[in-house]
Amino acid sequence: SDSEEKSLAIAKGMITGKLFNSRWVIERAARDYALRLNTEKLKHVSSLIAESLKQISATKTLDELRGIEGEAATCYFSVLDDLILQQKEQFFFRTRNRRPPMDNVNALLSFVYTLLAHDTAAALETVGLDPYVGFLHRDRPGRMSLALDMMEEFRPIFADRFVLTLINTRQVSSDGFVQKENGAVLIADDTRKKILIAWQGRKQEFITHPMLNEKIEWGLVPYSQALLLARYLRGDLDAYPPFLWK
Repeated sequence: SDSEEKSLAIAKGMITGKLFNSRWVIERAARDYALRLNTEKLKHVSSLIAESLKQISATKTLDELRGIEGEAATCYFSVLDDLILQQKEQFFFRTRNRRPPMDNVNALLSFVYTLLAHDTAAALETVGLDPYVGFLHRDRPGRMSLALDMMEEFRPIFADRFVLTLINTRQVSSDGFVQKENGAVLIADDTRKKILIAWQGRKQEFITHPMLNEKIEWGLVPYSQALLLARYLRGDLDAYPPFLWK
């Protein structure tokens, strides 16, 4: 972690995973809802993220990598609202905002990202890694930097798709959100409980791990990646293999 060169090598893998999976979410939506979405717009954004992916290998510094990731994230979030197919008046996405979230979708994203961060931190601790010592997110008192690093790969395919499913299948409604005087949006307790139940259900769904080629529960994906990272750090693997969803 103290070496920027070694940190950069790991961070490149994680951001590669994030951008690859962001493209997958967009491409999957364009394929599944071709008659309801502006597929040309989605494919254009996907191609921009693809260009960002190509730039990762040539980066020389962590700041340069953060710049590429930031541009790709802006592209990705520019079409997130398009993927909301139901309850459009109550659930819309204009831009990412947090501390506090200012609309229902950002409130959902912030809550689910917190769940994912804690699950990822627990996975890292299970394999003997300190979730507070990061490579892309540098050390800051009280921040789970390594958990934030690793969950980058899972945000689009696990957290964002989960939030979209909650909205599009009407598992949440606008009645479950409260707007404060300062504009901050909070999730009501009953809706939080619904989300937690749905989150646990999603974690129990089975997938085939793209690298290990084994069927595992979604909830074990952070653990599988933490295990691969630990093996790399201990010299058992030549590189950290990111989770590239297919």
